[in-house]
Amino acid sequence: MTEPALSPRWAKRALRWAITVLIVGVVAYFFAVALWENWDRIAAEHLAFDLLWVVATLLFAVAVPVTGLLWGRMVRLLDPSRESRVTPLEAIVVQCASWLLKYIPGQVGSVVNKVVWAGKKGVSRSLVAITFVYENVFLQIASLVPSVVILLASLGPQIFGDNATLLVLPLLVLIPMVAVGYKPFFHALVNVPARRVLKSEVPPDYFLTSWQAVRFSFEFLCPRILNGVGFVLLAETATDIGPAQWLPFAAAYVLAGAVGILAFFVPSGLGVREAVIVLILSQYIPVPEAIVISLLARLLSTLGDGLIALLYVGLRRAIPKEHRP
Repeated sequence: MTEPALSPRWAKRALRWAITVLIVGVVAYFFAVALWENWDRIAAEHLAFDLLWVVATLLFAVAVPVTGLLWGRMVRLLDPSRESRVTPLEAIVVQCASWLLKYIPGQVGSVVNKVVWAGKKGVSRSLVAITFVYENVFLQIASLVPSVVILLASLGPQIFGDNATLLVLPLLVLIPMVAVGYKPFFHALVNVPARRVLKSEVPPDYFLTSWQAVRFSFEFLCPRILNGVGFVLLAETATDIGPAQWLPFAAAYVLAGAVGILAFFVPSGLGVREAVIVLILSQYIPVPEAIVISLLARLLSTLGDGLIALLYVGLRRAIPKEHRP
């Protein structure tokens, strides 16, 4: 006598739980590896604990909900008919979940989380996917443009010598990113796959005007400023730097984060960000000190991710169960 097959409902639930466990396991693994390796290396340097580490960790963590608030406002702006439905609190929770999924290479986990949430919430998934692109473009512009300007002003044209790839490639990436801010171009670009897959065009109301894109580009400087200030504070605990180095050090960290994101095949830019930090900071301080600072930044940013996870767990209960990311 054969056993009855699982009902479609139970099979669907089992698959959902299996995917959830797999994603959580992958994220937890890379999180633990980053935390353990950097904690071990920092301990070997015999650095004394400093309260500025706590402040830096908090600044790294706060940058994520600030980004979530900006993203949520963008969704409400482009979908005014549902303005009351996507609250700032909900935007923060969704952003925290997407941020923690950055350990899955290629930003796949981050975008899937937002798109799946949109389906639960009743918000257009196309709109949320488009705002995800906008969010990442604005963050990259806010990272690359000020950082390159600051480093050029500090180090001069000679930075384009052996380090040409460091600045030229990100600047080349900026060209299509700036084009995304031009509504007719981005709308036409998105409609190419939309016509084939959805058999329809995406409404033009889902795209920002040029003025709105410029304004959001400036607003997305806020989380990057928080990141830069946090990095300068932790650097102060590992080496002697004066006010003249504050802006270049902040620019080094923000630029390194942007390059790490562009290395989409690496979970959370592991190793890439540290290499860029050491390369730039070694122009100002000895290489061993630059290495220690890069490892300390990875450690504290990983601890900041832990705070983001706690924030997510604490706030998600305020959202109806059926709408949780």
